[in-house]
Amino acid sequence: MIGIICALKIEVNGLKELMDSPEVTKKAGLEFTSGKIFDKDVVVLECGVGKVNAAVGTQIMIDLFKPDVIINSGIAGSLTKNLTIGDIVVSTDCVEHDINCTALKEPRGQITFPDEKRIEIPADKEVCEKLAKCCENLGAHVVKGRIATGDMFIVYRGERETIAYNFKAVCCEMEGGAVGHVCYMNNVPFGILHSISDDLKYNKVENYEEFKQLAADRAIKAIKKFIQMD
Repeated sequence: MIGIICALKIEVNGLKELMDSPEVTKKAGLEFTSGKIFDKDVVVLECGVGKVNAAVGTQIMIDLFKPDVIINSGIAGSLTKNLTIGDIVVSTDCVEHDINCTALKEPRGQITFPDEKRIEIPADKEVCEKLAKCCENLGAHVVKGRIATGDMFIVYRGERETIAYNFKAVCCEMEGGAVGHVCYMNNVPFGILHSISDDLKYNKVENYEEFKQLAADRAIKAIKKFIQMD
């Protein structure tokens, strides 16, 4: 089974419309829609915005549906001049840029697990190769790179440049790192695919609102191809 987690309704509706005999399972205020897309077993979740929503939704999806792979898909903000609106990022790994225990002399972004400490969460290489291949012929520039997650909408260019410098990340958003974090703890392969809705030039809230549908549509096209390929 393929699990797909998105933050917003515009990111999941295009997938739900393709689903044969959908069934809705409700848990913790979330709705998990499962069924077949292109004869493949798929479960789709609109988790809501932010790391906690994404983490809760990911754990429940793993517990209830036991997916073979989880994909976080949606829209993101660019951290580099090489990515503009409509371009696509496929994760090599992800970080949580808002973790800050530097007062304890720990590096910014370090996650403390019971048995290890690490900053980056590696995405599944095979999954990410497939996702990148699915982006071919979409008319978008595709970059493989690090995705930075935090519970904040990053507007100012200076803030974006700081995250890029600190973490060598290429885009920022609010869910992917949490999805990856939970998948890593559960040993579930994952990948993240985001289309850019706002870049270093067009980075105001009104720019995000203007371009988010375009970016979401492009991400959905890639995920449809992934389901067909898998």
